[in-house]
Amino acid sequence: MSKYIAKRLGMALVTIFLVACLTFLLMNAVPGSPWLSEKSPSETTLAALNAKYGLDKPVYVQLGKYLQNLLRGDFGVSLKMQKDRAVLSIIKEMFPVSAKVGAIALCWAVLAGVPLGCFAAFKRGKITDSILRVICTLGISMPSFVVASILLVVFAGGVQALKFFPTIFDASQGARAYILPCLALSFYPMCYTARQTRSAMLDALNQEFIKTARAKGLKNNRIIFKHALRNALIPVITYLGPQVAFTLCGGFVVESVFSIPGLGRYFVQSIQNRDYPVIMGTTVFLASFIILMNMVVDILYKIADPRINLTGGGGE
Repeated sequence: MSKYIAKRLGMALVTIFLVACLTFLLMNAVPGSPWLSEKSPSETTLAALNAKYGLDKPVYVQLGKYLQNLLRGDFGVSLKMQKDRAVLSIIKEMFPVSAKVGAIALCWAVLAGVPLGCFAAFKRGKITDSILRVICTLGISMPSFVVASILLVVFAGGVQALKFFPTIFDASQGARAYILPCLALSFYPMCYTARQTRSAMLDALNQEFIKTARAKGLKNNRIIFKHALRNALIPVITYLGPQVAFTLCGGFVVESVFSIPGLGRYFVQSIQNRDYPVIMGTTVFLASFIILMNMVVDILYKIADPRINLTGGGGE
């Protein structure tokens, strides 16, 4: 196990290095400049700004300096949105908001999706199974901004009698402020988790050990939740690994629709304003988080099923 973790850490560092390089090069390849706006500054001002932030140097020199700073945990400073403020400080401020909304949404998705998938598998071929499959197909097909817009129209506006929730996120309103954003953010992963759980449960229920358990007279609840579900969780865990990272870092569209002051909405604004250090810092942060969650998923494989060999060799 320790050798496997060390190997994955090495691969993770190489991946983060490549992500940082590609992001930096792509940002520099995009036409335009963070200094350009409706009222463009003079050539002298542009030259002074580029010299101040090192943008007048060759790309390879800028890249080398950026990687050196990255090794020290320095993501640079914001060029435009919060001028001269450290990007890492911005991420530390914005990420907890996104993480809180994402954590609630993820818990909602798992706690609803897994039981619904089990129930659909147990009721295979019946009307309940058909209804759940239709709902899950719709949930997977609809983009998050459509779900968010529908929820806003139905529960926050449009119909006077159904204005239960605020249209703009306000943490001071307590739980009411989180319900619509979390529901919009969790609807897709909930439906996808339910479908995966149903498929994995159907496969597990047809295994020989399940038939043996039934032959011994075990109750259906014990068969489903103690024996079948443990084996069915493997593909669900696979999906939840990267999904945890994306959800905790915030749904870009959902945060924009509900005006949530989180990392996802700020990332979209930084792209619109061409704030390159913020874009690169957020991208590297998200990539690192995804890689970390994939490592956690692989370790959870071993916990869920001890028969899995993580070393990739002939044995442990």
